[in-house]
Amino acid sequence: MAKLYFHYSTMNAGKSTALLQASHNYREGGMQTYLLTAQFDNRAGQARIASRIGIGQDADTFSPDDDLFAKLKSRFAMEKVACVFFDEAQFLTKEQVWQLACSVDDLGVPIMCYGLRVDFRGDLFPGSAALLAWADEMREVRTICACGKKATMVVRNGPDGTPLRDGEQVLIGGNETYLSLCRRHWRTAIDGKP
Repeated sequence: MAKLYFHYSTMNAGKSTALLQASHNYREGGMQTYLLTAQFDNRAGQARIASRIGIGQDADTFSPDDDLFAKLKSRFAMEKVACVFFDEAQFLTKEQVWQLACSVDDLGVPIMCYGLRVDFRGDLFPGSAALLAWADEMREVRTICACGKKATMVVRNGPDGTPLRDGEQVLIGGNETYLSLCRRHWRTAIDGKP
């Protein structure tokens, strides 16, 4: 039975690595997968999903204006797809998450979404909020804070290394910009108090 999955975490937890491994497992079994990532996130190159450990694969892209139900239906008309994978799922719109839920229900294909749960301010991304509401299954991909506790938050550092409290929700960056922390150390970084 097809389901909508949401694999969520903070930065640097291995979400893209897990996505690429799961897709590889399908392909190794002779099944086709369809990979998509956010069009404006080109850190690994345009239309590419890559992991910090050095593995990557070309992918299709999605933008906020795409009708994902129509996009998937069109792709399925060209070839049989066993599973669809979305990287950077936090950048989906609420409407697109609903389109994915309808795709699971009406087109009978499992869809695995991988993305961040919260931004650097501790607020849910719109795509993540919708996935938390409508996904059939949710799985946390865990990473750790420097103290050894589970990291659940992310801090965005400015150019001088100072943690930022305000700014646009979306700023593409990696280790030079973001740091995953437990809630206690996130509070300390944001408030400046131990």
